[in-house]
Formats: sequence, C-alpha cells, structure tokens
Amino acid sequence: MSQGYSHGRVQEYWQSVWEREGVYHVGDAADPTYVLGMFPYTSGELHMGHVRNYTITDAYARYRRMRGDEVLHPMGWDAFGLPAENAAYDRNTDPRSWTETCIRQMREEMETMGFGYDWSREITTCEPEYYRWNQWLFTRFYEAGLVDYEAATVNWCPDCETVLADAQVERRDRGDGDGDDHATHDADGTVEVCWRCETPVGRRDLDQWFFRITDYAEELHAGLDDLDGWSDSVREVQRNWIGRREGAEVTFDVPARDTTVDVFTTRLDTVFGGTFVALAPGHDLARAVAAEDESVAQYVDMVRGRADAGSTSGVDTGLRATHPLTGEELPVYVAAYVLDDVGTGAVMGVPAHNERDHAFARAHDLPIRQVVEPVDGTATNLPDEPFTGDGMLADSGAYDGLASAAARDRLLDEDAVAESVTYRLRDWLISRQRYWGTPIPVVHCDDCGHVLVPDEDLPVELPAFVQTTGNPLDASDEFVETDCPDCGRPARRETDTMDTFVDSSWYFLRFLSPDLDDAPFDADRANDLLPVDVYVGGDEHAVLHLLYIRFFARALCDLGLLDVREPVDRLLNQGTVLYDGEKMSKSKGNAIAPHEYGAETTRLFVLSAAHPEQDFEWTAKKVSTAYDLQQAVYRLVREYVDSDAEATRDEHAPHDAYLERELDRTIAAVTADYERFRFHRVVSEIQGLTRLLRRYRAYETPYKYPYERGLRTLARFVAPITPFLAEELWSMLGETGLAAEARWPEPMQEITAHQVERQLIRQTLDDVRGITDVVGIDEPDEIELVVAQPWKYRAYEIARAADPDEAIVGRIMADEAVAEHGEAAGEYAASVAERKPGLEPVLDAERERELFEQAAWLFEEEFGAEVVVREATDGPDDDLARKARPDKPAIHID
Repeated sequence: MSQGYSHGRVQEYWQSVWEREGVYHVGDAADPTYVLGMFPYTSGELHMGHVRNYTITDAYARYRRMRGDEVLHPMGWDAFGLPAENAAYDRNTDPRSWTETCIRQMREEMETMGFGYDWSREITTCEPEYYRWNQWLFTRFYEAGLVDYEAATVNWCPDCETVLADAQVERRDRGDGDGDDHATHDADGTVEVCWRCETPVGRRDLDQWFFRITDYAEELHAGLDDLDGWSDSVREVQRNWIGRREGAEVTFDVPARDTTVDVFTTRLDTVFGGTFVALAPGHDLARAVAAEDESVAQYVDMVRGRADAGSTSGVDTGLRATHPLTGEELPVYVAAYVLDDVGTGAVMGVPAHNERDHAFARAHDLPIRQVVEPVDGTATNLPDEPFTGDGMLADSGAYDGLASAAARDRLLDEDAVAESVTYRLRDWLISRQRYWGTPIPVVHCDDCGHVLVPDEDLPVELPAFVQTTGNPLDASDEFVETDCPDCGRPARRETDTMDTFVDSSWYFLRFLSPDLDDAPFDADRANDLLPVDVYVGGDEHAVLHLLYIRFFARALCDLGLLDVREPVDRLLNQGTVLYDGEKMSKSKGNAIAPHEYGAETTRLFVLSAAHPEQDFEWTAKKVSTAYDLQQAVYRLVREYVDSDAEATRDEHAPHDAYLERELDRTIAAVTADYERFRFHRVVSEIQGLTRLLRRYRAYETPYKYPYERGLRTLARFVAPITPFLAEELWSMLGETGLAAEARWPEPMQEITAHQVERQLIRQTLDDVRGITDVVGIDEPDEIELVVAQPWKYRAYEIARAADPDEAIVGRIMADEAVAEHGEAAGEYAASVAERKPGLEPVLDAERERELFEQAAWLFEEEFGAEVVVREATDGPDDDLARKARPDKPAIHID
C-alpha cells in the first residue's frame, strides 16, 4: 500500500509469464488480424517517435486480442542504410557489428516497454536470409521488363570519391577558397559541400539501376480513390507526387539539330501566344547543347538537380524552334523554372497567360503576346500582369472568337498536337554507391553485357567491410572479380547496392512466413491475410515508402506471386512529439528517454495526450497526471482487496442501478473509442470510471456485484495501455488466467441512449453548480429536480420529425394531446420551432425521471443535500412546470 504501484517490480515476472504462455504467438494455421507498425531503422535506441508508434499498435493489438481475435503483431529491423555505415566510420568499427549492437539494445527497450510482439517472426533486413530475396525479386522484376539501366545525374564528392544523397549535401556561403570549377555554385553566392569532408560537391552522370514504377503511374493514382481507410491528406500527397495532369503535347521542330521538342500544356488554347521554348536543365537537348557550348554548360552545371519553379534565371541556347501553327522561329532557353520531373521537361513559354512564363519573359526581355481575352470584355493588366483565366481567343487565326474550352478541343485536330496525360512520377532509382545495402545481383561481362546472377547462386553476400574512401565494395577485389555466369570469362560484379526502401517495400509479406526457404513469402497465406488490417507510422513516409509498397504489391500480382494489389487497408499516421514547440530529437538536445518516467507512465501519457494523428507537447505536468492515474487505479483495487471486500451489501438500492447503467455506458464508449483509435478518450473514460467508483464507495457501503464488476472492468480497460498494471489488478482481484487474454467486457443491458443519458446528468450537475455559485449557497438543504410533463416530450418529438420547411407550430398544435394544454402548449411549440435545426434526441419522460432518481446520490454526495425528483404538474401552484422541458429539468434549491 505505502509503496504504491511500480511496474519495475513486476515487469520481468509478467514478461516471463506472457512468454511462457505464448500470449503473442500466432500459428500459421490462424487467420489473424494483422496489426503492423512501420519497423524501425536500427539507430541504437528507441526515441519518443518510436514509442508513440509502437504504443499505438500494441494497445490496438492487445484490445483486438481481448475481443477474441487472433492477432499478428510482428517486429523486425530496417537494418541496412547509410547512417549505420557512417556510424561505423565514426567509431572505427564495421556496420554489421554496430547494427547488431543497436538491435540488441532496441529489443531490450521494447520488451521493457511491454510491447507484445511475436518475436518468433523477427526479421532483420541485413541478414543474407532476408536480402537474398531482395535479389531474387530484382531478378524477377528484370525478367518482367521492370528494371532499366541508364545514366542519371548524381551528387559527387571528389574527396570521398562517392555519390551523395541530397540529404548529405550542405549549402554554405561561398568563400574565396571555394574555387573548384566542378563544384555546384548557385547564383545566390552559396556553394554545396559534402556533409562529411566539406569538399565542394559537383555533378556526375553515372549509369544507375531503376525500377519502372512509372508503368503503374495511372493505376497508383486511380487506386487512391478506393483507399477509404487512409487519410485524405496522405492520399492527396500521393496524388501530388504522382502528378497526373491531362492536357496536350505540342511538337516543335528544331531544324538546326534535326530534332523536335515536345512540350506539354494544360492550356492548349494559349498556343498562339507562345514566344519562346524553355527546357529543363536535365532535358536531353539541353545536355546536348551543353556538351558543345561552354556558357550553356556552366549554367546547366549550376542549376542541374536544383531546379526552382520560382526562378527567372536561364540561358539562351542560340537554337530556334519552329512554332507548328504559325511557322514563327522561337528562341530556345534552358531555364531553372522548368522542372525535369513535370510534363516533358520542356514548356512553351506563353508569358501573357502564365505567371512563371511571364516572370521569365520580363527578366529576359521576351515578347508578351495576348491571345485570350476576358469574355465580358473587361480590360486586363497586360503586359504588367498575365491574364491566366479562360476567355475568348484572339490573334489565333482560324480559332478567333472561340471559347477557351472549345478551342482546346478543336486544336487537338492539328497534326502537331496530341492529347496527352503526363505524370510527375519518375522511375525509382535504386542504385546506391555504398557498402551497407543489398548487393545488386548483376555481373558485367565485356562479351555478354549485363548478366543476372543465377538464382542458385543467391544470395550475393557482402564481403568483409573495409574502411576506405569511395565505395568499399569497389575496394574488395575478392568481391568484384568473378566469372560471367553465361560465358565463364572473367567479369566484374556490380558494386552498387539497393536503396533500403527496397527492403521495406515487401517486409510485411516476409513476416507471414519468416523461415520459408524456397520463396520470399508464402503466396497462399499472403493472399489469405492481406491487406494489412492496420498499419501505423509517421507521415514522413506518406510518399515514398507507402508508394513503393503499393508499387511492389502490383508488380508482384503481375508476376503471379500475389493476388492483393493494395497491401494496406487502414493507415494511421501518428503525430509528432514536441518539446518547447519543436520536434523532440537528440540533435536538438530536447529528447526524453522512454524509460526516464517509467514504461507505463510513458505509454499512458503518449496515448492520453492527443488523438494519435495529432502532434502534442511533452510536459512534465501531464506526465505526472498519467502517473497519478495509475496510482489511483491501483489504490482503488488494493484498498478493496485489503479491507473493503468483506464490507459489502447484498441488497440492491436505487443508486446501485445508476452504477450498473454507467458501467454499461462506459463499456460502450470505451469500446467505440478503442475501435476508432481514440485512446485519449479511452483514458478520459478510465479517469471518469475511477472517480465514479471512488465516490460510490465513499457514499455508502458498496453493493458487491456492480462494484466488483466495475473493478474488473477497469482492469480490462487499462490492459491494452498499461499491461503490467492490468495483470497486477487482475491477479489481486482473484481472476484466473491473464488480463492480456481476458474477455473484453460487454454491456449487460441496452445502452443505445447512453450518450444522451450521460450528457443529461453531466449538464444538470453543472447547472446545479452554477446556481449554487451564483446565488452563493454553500450548503444547500434540498435540491428539487422537476421533470417536464409528458406532453412536452410528445411536442418535442413531433418537431424533430417535421420537415425543415414545414410549419412546425401548426403541426404540434394539431396534436390533440398537446393542444389541450392551451396557451402553455402554444408557447412551448414556438420555442421548439426556433430550436428546430439543433433538436437532438432526448429521453422520454419516464426514463428521464428514472435516471435522475438513480443519479440522485451523485447530487447528494457532492452537495450534501437531500434530492427530490418529481414530474411537473398542471396545477396553478407548480411554478416550475413552465420551466421544465425535455433534457432540461427545472431546478429549485433551498
């Protein structure tokens, strides 16, 4: 008693019991609910983002298990990646040793947090047993035409001799010493440098491996409409990333190069207003000109890979493009505002009708030609501002006078114009020039070209790590030098490794059959269990990871390996944990270790602080509230078990009925909140039930059966959130079995109106508090609650059922049972008619009076007054009758 509750004293015991009983183990014959949290990168320790993610999945998995479901709740490790390689570099060790150390630490912390995982299904992506199947799937994709090998522009550090991801490139003010001619300098006077050695970074074109995700662009876009279990925000982010746009392609000849440029436009009606053509820095023609023209080359080097839609910078290539409808020769520019990954990477500059084209034209003194005029004849602000709306065509030859929409349709008949749909989405570059990843299973042979490593020779394993500049795989002759699988001659092994997003694009399938040795996953089981029922992770993965798993599922279906094209049914993106308004992180020095306040206090707090999808601020005060709630629940049960169990009544009293009913109301509310992941509301209900049981016990000797039922219900409510505490409570109450496997409580009576009943009592208590405060009554003698007469309830329901445009007063007064109350009925009918848009359901007169009689003890306990509940009468002396109305009793306090 004096010690209170401490999960640290009991956690090892209950963990051993859960493990012994196999609580979280799911056999292959089961048909479970699949609950999955995005597996963590092996960073070395859990942070609060991990804790919030995995507490959400754990609470929901535990709840579903108590509802009688088999639950698959696995955990594994996203173990490859550059951070581990960098950490090993900094610590003079190797990535594998560092990663294994991190995994041991993180698993111990997860067990301390009480997370209930089926550890028999644990997977680690850096193990050959796993990445063998990355290579096998690469082979299947290659055979299906879903893999390309082509040049791509990358960031290059000449000192480290390696490719850098965009995140490893830092922007610095350019100093006098930064004179590398190959470095990427921007017009704003900054230079991009390597994050590690601070050497200026340049650009290189290297041959890279790609997955052809663009083959699925249309399906990935259309499929978002059917993902009802995903938030609108995530679906919109994916739509924007895929970037589907309907429009037209217009072909411009470039005679000097004997080539053409296709431009994409959504405003074909403005085609006659084109005064220039602009290319993205990465466009094929821009690269070709840069290879011969130093000024173009310098500009392309400066902006390539750093395009900016708001920029007005550009360079004239000296080329001219022939307008296909007018024959006019238009200058061709390379411009930073034209994006490689939008449309065709080339635009038809129409400065009179597009804001970015207008800004560029003003900066380069190019013509601005208006070809669309407002329909109503009003003036525009041209040439100072573009007119971007639809209108009527002018100076457009045979199309003059047509409305914009009609012109767009007619212009599609022109030979140089074709209807088109474009996508911003580009193919997935999976090549990484680093060691700690899945080796790409390809051999380069001078005679045979690119040759796939045969399946029987997989996995291609990583060699021992070597500290070196550049890619450590290039430094391993033993790894690189091999024989061609086709001709047997000497060849070189591919030294690029795969993007770690490949690992995480199908891991949810491997969890279903982690020990399978002849396939990456059991297809029959996958088809039975997918889609994942609930998937939880941060919104930073809203685009790439979630897009990639959707792509993989479709590709696997087309390969005949899977039947389910959408892998996730319900997606939940947890919000961010903040500290002093900033995201909690080690780099900001504001991180709170999960164990600092105790596992269950932390679990309870992160679930109670806000809806899972909302951000919340970490505060010590709120953490203290979570701790206090655990202690209050524990004391309530401990005190009953130690002293109150014998001091109970066997006779039923009216106020016992209120507790029984409130238990059912609370069970219904908590169940609904768990189903909707509203854990913060679950905690509020637990707080409310704890207070109610404490008040009930203090009011009078408890009636044994509802009170014990209340304690057992409370123990089960907390079981998904604070599992160690729940097991202690369950054991103290003498229950057999484990709380983790206990049957979820069910209401014992009909509770369809439980929210109405609950709100009525709460509002009436608030009204009484308000009256006593305003009038200054410290110790009232009597509280009289007067329930309205039955005819008012009848009038109220007539009004609720009426159509919005119906004469409500007339309809009410047409009812004889109401009309016989004369002037009082008319006044009440008028008041109800005024409230018509907001009329909520109410109880009937009999149930409302019964409810107040059952709840009278709450008023007596709080105010120390006698409580009288009665129904209003028609008598002239009943002054309260006029004030009483459905859902609002009249109140009189002596």
